[in-house]
Amino acid sequence: MSNKKTSGGFPFIVSALAIVICLIIGIFIYKFVLGAAGNFDAEGPEKGHPHNFWGIMYKGGFIVPILLGVFLTVLTFAIERFMTIQKANGKGQTDKFVAKIKSLISSGDLDGAIAACDEQKGSLGNVVHEGLAKYKFVQNDSSMDKESKVTAISKAIEEATALELPMLSKNMSVISTCASIGTLVGLIGTVVGMIRAFGALAAAGTPDTAALATGISEALVNTLVGILSSALAIIFYNLFSNRVDQLTYAMDEAGFSIIQEFQTSGK
Repeated sequence: MSNKKTSGGFPFIVSALAIVICLIIGIFIYKFVLGAAGNFDAEGPEKGHPHNFWGIMYKGGFIVPILLGVFLTVLTFAIERFMTIQKANGKGQTDKFVAKIKSLISSGDLDGAIAACDEQKGSLGNVVHEGLAKYKFVQNDSSMDKESKVTAISKAIEEATALELPMLSKNMSVISTCASIGTLVGLIGTVVGMIRAFGALAAAGTPDTAALATGISEALVNTLVGILSSALAIIFYNLFSNRVDQLTYAMDEAGFSIIQEFQTSGK
């Protein structure tokens, strides 16, 4: 009997490539969108003053494209996780599926329960399918005692769960890493921008509050983008983690029902 497994998620190489592509796109946006001539006065993006927020973002310096890359990475992997977890969720609502399986097992309709798992087409359905298939296989096996049969069913469920869980949590570390480094990278950009602003003020020799205010606002752009990236990453990470926990709980609940039913009425 071969275990089913729900496929999904970026492989490691594709994940690494996706991060690099996001950084490249971030650089492209920085150079050609934020640095467009229309965002600055006649002197251009390098020496001119920005006309709008996009121009101010461009003046944030070399950290800005990195932050844009982090932001795009969060969005990319959030979409990837959403699609993968939706696929793993299968058809219908999880709680209704578990209730249906319990009802079919209680009535002794193992074939109907297995068919329901095939229709569900998700991680939960795969795990329950393996448990029920083993249940059906050992039910009339006279060479095994009841305790050995229960152990075999439990092992089948555990192995199927072990196949599904890595796929459910795959690439979550990328989102959590972005949540950690987004604000930190933004603060680095802000500190560098502040040093540059005060350095230019000192070099001018005369106080220029307008230039200082402009420099500070440009530096704070890094913090803004960094905090935004981190906030989105934290929201997505908690959202997906909660969904994975729900699926894991449903697997445990269904597996417990299968084992309990066999202990009650199995041979």
